[in-house]
Amino acid sequence: MIFPTQEILSNNDIELSLKNVTKDGYISQIMVNLTTGPILISFALRYGANLFIIGLLGAIPTLCNFFQIPTIFLIERLRNRRIISVFSLTFYRICIFAIGLIPFLFMFEAGLIFLIILLTLQSIFASVGHTAWNFWMHDLIPQKILGKFFSRRLLLSTGMGLITSLLAGIFIDIWKTTFVDIEDLGYSILYFLGFIFGMISIYYISKISEPVMMRVERKQKLLKMISEPCRDKNYKNLLVFLFLFYFTIGLTVPFFTVYMLEKLQLSITLVTCFIVISQIVNLTFLKLWGSLSDRFSNKSVLNVSCPLFVCCILAWIFTSAPERYWLTIPLLFLIHILMGISLAGTTLSLSNISLKLAPKGKANWYLGVTTLFTSISFGIAPILGGLCAYFFELSELYWTFNWNSPNNSGSIQLLNLQGMDFFFIIAIIIGIFAIFRLRLVKEEGEVKNKIIRNEFMSEIRKSLRSLFRIGKSKVPFITAISIYPWQSKRSFKKEKRRNKIS
Repeated sequence: MIFPTQEILSNNDIELSLKNVTKDGYISQIMVNLTTGPILISFALRYGANLFIIGLLGAIPTLCNFFQIPTIFLIERLRNRRIISVFSLTFYRICIFAIGLIPFLFMFEAGLIFLIILLTLQSIFASVGHTAWNFWMHDLIPQKILGKFFSRRLLLSTGMGLITSLLAGIFIDIWKTTFVDIEDLGYSILYFLGFIFGMISIYYISKISEPVMMRVERKQKLLKMISEPCRDKNYKNLLVFLFLFYFTIGLTVPFFTVYMLEKLQLSITLVTCFIVISQIVNLTFLKLWGSLSDRFSNKSVLNVSCPLFVCCILAWIFTSAPERYWLTIPLLFLIHILMGISLAGTTLSLSNISLKLAPKGKANWYLGVTTLFTSISFGIAPILGGLCAYFFELSELYWTFNWNSPNNSGSIQLLNLQGMDFFFIIAIIIGIFAIFRLRLVKEEGEVKNKIIRNEFMSEIRKSLRSLFRIGKSKVPFITAISIYPWQSKRSFKKEKRRNKIS
């Protein structure tokens, strides 16, 4: 066998494997940020993609998650997750390389068709590889360090990804202005770089040890797996809420980048900066929301973070009046900060509440049904959003306040809705309905929204006071950043003494 499994892993094997898992984390994140997000959307727009195609591109990765089901059977049959991960993720990287060849081989319409085909294949291979990878990591990493290890890996990979996204956006903007006649080749360079980093990550994946799989004696029937959570009244209410709210997210988030690039005519660099700001805020507030969900409940957090996200969608409508104006940039800055805060609490609690409400001993198929519902919702939403945007593309609704008098006259435009603004309104309505459905979900420890808001603001004030104390101290700036805002006062003093000694 090319990649043999091991009956017993030594401490040295586990330690070396964890190092390779960490290296793969931030190197593969570089690959992802060079080939997805604003770069992918800008590339598709360059080849003439309309809003329906953009919605389709956003839906393809989620819809391809259905390949996780046959992958489970493949894993049970082959019983070697490293082989499945390495080969499927290698084909994933080959698809990235093939996308980089599109500007050399195809004109606009044909290039867009091949882009969709290659992204579909890439998403299928990613779904297969990541499913095997998750099962593999579950058996490899000791449970007592699982959370700590992956939080550190996530922090490193996210930090590397943010820097990569920013540099990629700057590169494309400079390339487009410098080499106007060969603009497409700039995207090819990024995809080729992504392929190189991807193959480096494959090397580290191949070096990770794999323990022998445990055999499962009892098999659960598929029909019972799907029907049992739906017969549980409380969990059924949760599934309805999740379906509606993931639909709201899928109907809006994939189009925010298009909205900034097309309607507001912002540069890729500026769009990437806004996304980076949102992700930094998201990471900053993730632990705060986590502590509140532990002290109270996930539903209590969702009762605050979900309405905040819906308000952010509403604010997008006012970023144009009807074109870009002097308040557009400050408003986008505020929106991305609030979206980072809201999505930190929302994404954390959406996954945790499913895990908490699933009965013991039945969590596997309860969570499997939850993934099925959310994948369907998040998959069809961007496609329907693209169709709605295409339908409303030439539509306009405006409300103007007119004033006429013998001395003067004037008008003030109070509201102007065009194109994507209409399905933002649709998403807001669905989001509000989802919030009302959340009230039917019962979870132990839930409290009134006012208590969560007060606790949230209290934590913010404590963090700001800590920041001001750090600013007045002699602790180096990098150290201050690393301990703000979650480290305790006692550990802060220890860090300060350690720096003085050094």
